[in-house]
Amino acid sequence: MAPELPIILAGETVHLLGARAMYWPARHGLLIADLHLGKADLFRRAGIGLPRGGTQDDLEQLGRLVQQHEVRHLWILGDVLHGAAHRAAWYRQWQGWREQHPDLWIGALEGNHDRVLPKADLGIDLLGERVQEGPFLLRHAPQPHPGLHVLCGHLHPLARLPGMQRRWPAFWLRERLTILPAFSRFTAGIAPVMDAGERLVACVEDQAIALPTR
Repeated sequence: MAPELPIILAGETVHLLGARAMYWPARHGLLIADLHLGKADLFRRAGIGLPRGGTQDDLEQLGRLVQQHEVRHLWILGDVLHGAAHRAAWYRQWQGWREQHPDLWIGALEGNHDRVLPKADLGIDLLGERVQEGPFLLRHAPQPHPGLHVLCGHLHPLARLPGMQRRWPAFWLRERLTILPAFSRFTAGIAPVMDAGERLVACVEDQAIALPTR
């Protein structure tokens, strides 16, 4: 058990971080999925009680990862937002965080919750539905590609450790396809139905724990 697990994907060394992100050393790059900015604010506007601090806590975690790994490039694999970009507390928090990292390049893939992302004014580059980076195809939904290794999100995979009832966010490693856990703490998820040869790496209290291959 360690904060990060180095593995080889498509010939590239990447680190699966227990903090629910992937680090790509060759590009000084960090990849996250399903940030869901403003989810708690949106729920509270609908009268659904959620504890405060969700977006701020996520951004503080993201800031620590950027500093620890000397990140120059951040890719968000879709669902940057959780819905309409109301100028609520989350927006002020994001703007403050962005000002703290003015030299960080941020690119976002379009997710199913990102309909208003082009109008959100977040200081990021919009990359469309998919983009190739080296041997990887970055996108939101987990659709395989015949020649590239797909890095994506959307499903919010969860894993259960032996002897524990709680399920934890997890990386789901498949043939030429890796599904990242949701970076937002305020997300539900699915327990994957895995085929032979697939495995999960659970994110437990910022530690990466590789579970046995199916």
